[in-house]
Amino acid sequence: MKPTLCLIAALALLAGCASAPAPVRTVVQPGAQVARSFVGVSMKTNALAYLLYVPKDYATDTAKKFPLVLFLHGAGERGSELQKVAVHGPPKLVAQGREFPFILVSPQCPEGRVWDDEALMGLLARLETDLRVDTRHIYVTGLSMGGYGTWSLAVKHPGHFAAVAPVCGGGERIRTLLPAQREALKTLAVWAFHGGKDNVVPLAESERMVDAFKKAGVTDIKLTVYPDDGHDSWTRAYNEPTFYDWLLKHSR
Repeated sequence: MKPTLCLIAALALLAGCASAPAPVRTVVQPGAQVARSFVGVSMKTNALAYLLYVPKDYATDTAKKFPLVLFLHGAGERGSELQKVAVHGPPKLVAQGREFPFILVSPQCPEGRVWDDEALMGLLARLETDLRVDTRHIYVTGLSMGGYGTWSLAVKHPGHFAAVAPVCGGGERIRTLLPAQREALKTLAVWAFHGGKDNVVPLAESERMVDAFKKAGVTDIKLTVYPDDGHDSWTRAYNEPTFYDWLLKHSR
């Protein structure tokens, strides 16, 4: 090749490299809860902002893989103000200074939508690639609309989670009748919570789901009812002394 053509080819190659986007990696700040975003391929929700928390020893113990907890908020925290996600549940506890031994992922559902399973599974897939996630120890929990989202992930993707904890939610029971789902459900652990005086999501919603899971063969399952609580059963649920130890003792 003539020198001039070689120079042109080299310049073209450099230009192409300069214009190619660098791979996007999840940047972590151990011990802090920071804002991040994810763009997926879902037809319903193709972008999710989320709060990410990783334990302090994530940076020091670089060979260790960590459990991951996915938290789904309720309908009142939808929108584009990410700080709203931390008004309840585990992200609230982190904001108050509590430390956890697991990665905590708290996405925000866009205004006017409900939780989209495809988008959430896409987010998990990205995090499992970008972070040191122990895929045997992945959990999902959520309250109200997030409780519905938790039940939905449990019935559609039971093999992906070691345990789930829906709070004042409900769900689609028909999927528990599918043979393929039933086999995976049998090894899933469930701890559901509900207020006995909930006038937003009736207690019967949790009772029906727990009954359907039991009929599907789930044995590690329980429902905690707070008799005098209304819709806000999540404050007590996420402050249960044994709750986080219960989650982490389960594995896939």
